[in-house]
Parts: sequence; structure tokens; C-alpha cells
Amino acid sequence: MKSMRKIIKIDEELCNGCGQCVPDCAEGSLAIIDGKARLVADKFCDGLGACLGACPTGALTIVEREADEFDEEAVEEYLAAKEKEAKPAPPANLPCGCASSHLQTFTPKSSCQAANTPTVQSPGAHSNSVLNHWPIQIRLIPPHAPFLQNADLLIVADCTAVAVAGFQQKYMVGKTVMMGCPKFDDAEGYSQRFAEIIETCNLKSLTILIMEVPCCSAMNVIIKKAIKKAGKTVPVEQITISTRGEELERISW
Repeated sequence: MKSMRKIIKIDEELCNGCGQCVPDCAEGSLAIIDGKARLVADKFCDGLGACLGACPTGALTIVEREADEFDEEAVEEYLAAKEKEAKPAPPANLPCGCASSHLQTFTPKSSCQAANTPTVQSPGAHSNSVLNHWPIQIRLIPPHAPFLQNADLLIVADCTAVAVAGFQQKYMVGKTVMMGCPKFDDAEGYSQRFAEIIETCNLKSLTILIMEVPCCSAMNVIIKKAIKKAGKTVPVEQITISTRGEELERISW
């Protein structure tokens, strides 16, 4: 049933798709679709405007228009369905026979081992990888992975590794890395997975490495939502990289 009531309006020209409004909507009525914030359904929006303050561009306003009545029962069913979908499936063997569930922790090579390991590299390049575990993709690392316990966790938007020269030596030393794309991957699944990690793994610190492009800021949204779900705090540092591979800023929150 429709009636005249207050409801969120999104200015698509002002919206940059950052997603910062999404976790502030307790009813889950907002989602990033095709790079823009959109109302999932009128009946999920209560019109109170809790999301307004999160928008950095002023794209969100409250208007009065004809819309479906707010349906609290439908909201509860919708949120329950989203939470169920977000629970990660158990790792499975890939068609190629590579077991994604095969967790590995690497011991750093000694100087003698490194010297006796044949490699092909450019002059002046670093020969030793500082990666200390496998896998690295967010979707393949279960919350119970032993290398997550008491870790300094580095969450990487995957484009950063290509943009930054000397990426490993600059950002990965002594850290456990999880890599993914906040734009194209399953944001809800990521949020649930990180919530479980934050709740159970006693992380020492959490560093988020993202690109300056607007869609990359969705990784911050994912982590903030995960921290809220976990009900625990962890020191967070956000590092933003330019498209030319330069470090633009560091923010702690």
C-alpha cells in the first residue's frame, strides 16, 4: 500500500559510489548497484535519515513522496536472508585439482638458502619474497587459518600491488595479507568473514591498503561493518595509494 511519507532520495550526479552510507542504514535499504547508492526497496526505508551524515558528497536527502509503507517485518526477513547468503561456503577443491583449503605457512629463508635458490630476476631486484602464508585471496582464507591468530593483518585492494613499486618491502613485511576487490567481489561475504576473524583471532592491528578511486573506499565500509558485527575493537590504519603508486595519506580510526 502506498502513501505520502518521508523517504531517502539519492542524487546520482553527486553520488560517487563510496558506500559509506550503507552500514549506517540498519534496515539494509541502501546498496551500491552499478557504482551508485540506490534504494533496494521503498518498504525497507524508514525515512529517519540515519544515513545522511555518512555521505561525503551530500547526495542523500529526505523528501516526501508517494511510496510503499515501511514494512518492519519485511526488513527482518530481508536482513536474515542477507546474513544467510553472506556466510562463506566451506573451501572446496578447484576443478584444476588445487585445494583452496590447503593452508600453508612459510618460514623465511636463511641467507644461505636464499643464495642457493635459483631465481630469474632483473638486476637490482629483491630476490626474496616476504609472503609468509598461502592462500592470500580473502574468499579462500577461512577465519580459523592459523596464520591469522595474533596477526598484524594487511587487507589489500588488489590493484595496489600492481600500482606500487616495491610493494612487498614497503607494506608486507611482518604482516599477514588478505587480498580482494571491494567493487567486484562479495562485499557482504567479506564483511561476515572479517567479523569472524576480528572476533576470534585476537588481531594486533589491521591495515587497509586501497587505491584513491571511489569504488575502493568500499573496503573501509566492509571493515567498519565487520568491526561493528564483531563487537570488538582493533587498531586500524588506512593507507590510500594514487593511481601512480604514490602514498597519498594515512588515517587511523
